[in-house]
Amino acid sequence: MTHDPHNPATHSADAGRNIQPWAARSLLFVPGDSPRKLEKALGGEADLIILDLEDSVAESAKPDARDHVAGALGQPDRAKPLWVRINPMDTPDALRDLVDVVPHRPDGIMLPKATPDEVRLLGHYLTALEASAGIEPGSIRLIAVATETAPALFRLGDYAGVPRLDALTWGAEDLAAAFGASANRDEDGNLLEPFALARTLCLAGAHAAGIAPIETIDPNFRDEERMKRVPEDARKVGFRGMMCIHPAQVEPINRAFTPSDEELDRARRIVALFEENPGAGALQLDGEMVDIPHLKQARGILGLAAK
Repeated sequence: MTHDPHNPATHSADAGRNIQPWAARSLLFVPGDSPRKLEKALGGEADLIILDLEDSVAESAKPDARDHVAGALGQPDRAKPLWVRINPMDTPDALRDLVDVVPHRPDGIMLPKATPDEVRLLGHYLTALEASAGIEPGSIRLIAVATETAPALFRLGDYAGVPRLDALTWGAEDLAAAFGASANRDEDGNLLEPFALARTLCLAGAHAAGIAPIETIDPNFRDEERMKRVPEDARKVGFRGMMCIHPAQVEPINRAFTPSDEELDRARRIVALFEENPGAGALQLDGEMVDIPHLKQARGILGLAAK
């Protein structure tokens, strides 16, 4: 079953710490080799924490990082959902990461530099490792970082029905390296055309697959105006949450992906209007015509409020 990010009824029943990507506004990366940063993140307001074993960890530090991540996952009474970004599937580190962390029951795995075939392969590995560790089959979920290589861009419409997959996100830094680009943003921080296209394709691919689209990180965590504007713009175009690399980004992201009282009031009125007029395709509200797309949008806003 795919999880419709617009329908709270499809959300997991194991609530509490297990907020999943379709219900997370802020997804905070924490380097896997930094227990101090993890402790700070656990006391913060991020909805979901991603313990990183990939880009933020030097090659020489990866064995120690796996130990730190396994220890963090092994703590009782987790305050927040803990996911792990492993290394890409075409590296020897990927299986080492999985063997070390899966027995400690991460809530999910993020796969970087992914293609649909690699996500399916990762799912098979997880099935075997869950069985070995006595973990409920299929309980470890997946996020794919789906735009970090040139071939991946041509597969963004192929994620429908991929087992375990709850969300797609994207990245501009690795894609810039793959393209041999000298920059992925202009001097004002706006995405250059190839990277804006990757973002749009990720958004479309996630919605086509019925899973959550997650906005990528913004590298600027000192510009307060930008930290407010970027997640607001992401939500406007249909992203369901946003990744972040610094605790200062969490609050503005959470605020941006939380509907205002005015939005909720209008959404409730639209839903109520259609419930009072079953079979109607278009109705009038406050002097404006509203139709079925407005109803779907209103339900989506109420779904955000249910997070």
